[in-house]
Amino acid sequence: MRDSVTNPTKERLSACLAAQRHALRAEGPLTVERRAETLKGLADAVLRHADDFADAVRQDFGHRSVHETKLADLYPVVAGLRHARRNFRCWMKPRRRPIQWMFKPASGRVVYQPLGVVGIISPWNYPVQLALAPLAGAIAAGNRVMIKPSEITPATSALLETVIGEVFKPHEVAVVQGGPDVAEAFTALKFDHLLFTGSTAVGRHVMRAASENLVPVTLELGGKSPTLVAPDYPLDKAAERIAAGKLFNAGQTCIAPDYVLVPRGSETAFVEAFKAAATKLYPTLGANPDYTAIVNDRHYERIGRLVADALERGARAHEVNPAGETLQASGRKIAPVLLLSAPDDALALREEIFGPVLPIVPYDTLEEAFGYIGERPRPLAFYLFSHDKETVEYGVQRVVAGGMAVNDTLLHCVQEELPFGGVGESGMGAYHGEAGFRTFSHAKSVFRQARLNGAGMTKPPYGKRMERLLGLILR
Repeated sequence: MRDSVTNPTKERLSACLAAQRHALRAEGPLTVERRAETLKGLADAVLRHADDFADAVRQDFGHRSVHETKLADLYPVVAGLRHARRNFRCWMKPRRRPIQWMFKPASGRVVYQPLGVVGIISPWNYPVQLALAPLAGAIAAGNRVMIKPSEITPATSALLETVIGEVFKPHEVAVVQGGPDVAEAFTALKFDHLLFTGSTAVGRHVMRAASENLVPVTLELGGKSPTLVAPDYPLDKAAERIAAGKLFNAGQTCIAPDYVLVPRGSETAFVEAFKAAATKLYPTLGANPDYTAIVNDRHYERIGRLVADALERGARAHEVNPAGETLQASGRKIAPVLLLSAPDDALALREEIFGPVLPIVPYDTLEEAFGYIGERPRPLAFYLFSHDKETVEYGVQRVVAGGMAVNDTLLHCVQEELPFGGVGESGMGAYHGEAGFRTFSHAKSVFRQARLNGAGMTKPPYGKRMERLLGLILR
């Protein structure tokens, strides 16, 4: 812990955690009735404050499409809370497990218990969804929760604290705000589980801090999610769906297509198809209410450096600016950029882009394309465009990724029955729906011995009886 983390900060966070632990000891986990009440109450509160959230996110971004906020930040939260409320009683039922024949008539079952107090660190790009979606699973499992939202979106974070306070008592769910020092102190707390959503680099620090207290972690990171367009798939249709997924939230999405593999010789055709699709989506950029700004100056400048670096290394850039506008830096809107011929050592092909920049990588054979993906760190998402069953099945089996969508982008993330999470450098663990309930629960084994049983046969003194028994079970 750095000296910059002040004692008052640590004391405040520790006091909040202590209050939740005291309530856990005194009252136990959240009751079934309280879980149902708060899951419904939070969904209702999010809907009640929908316009407030849209305004807060727009204020934090400088400009953010109201429709994108409601579609991507609010809808998944409400859907997840309602799904959890409908199903958590079924998820929490004990599961009977068979007992080996030599131990019968004993019985076995698995009982799901809340872990206790869960910490959630959420990022800025979808500041409502990524704070409250994991909360749904944690509450469904009966936990108490502390949330540290991003300081990059202060208006949204303040509103989150207000809305949480309308539904929960502080010893049930608490929101703690602050900058990097607060986040650092937060990761050092002795939670029963910690979920972090953010970059791979910061994820390493979070995991290292949590390990000091043996706190288990779920890491939802990012990385470079590849998109592969197979030769059999119509290029214009692929471009439409890739453009929609890439430019949503101006590319500030952890599962956005990060680079596109296309058959060699079709690069120019893909560029033209992408430009046509992007123009249809966003005929203007500067004053277009549907086109989102980059969240702050630091990220705006970072994206500019990625493009400049690629150009310095010999790449060719194709800007998509349908109305030929001059976009002022003060507005932080960046016209989409397609990069051709960027070398593998270009920053745009090594670092997560998180903006409206899309490198295009040609391939000669599908084997080569799949090999290119396999040589790189395991991504959070993989997108494959193909109607060929063998190609699709090969991609399903051979590409290791957190999740996958075939012939579309992003939509696997909003399916409550599908777990969402990363693998390797894109994270560990999963949530959404039942997967979230399981992540925030302990599956406790319960063995119950029968009143009449043969356990005495396994106790000393050993002799021929044990030899006969071992002869039966070891053959």
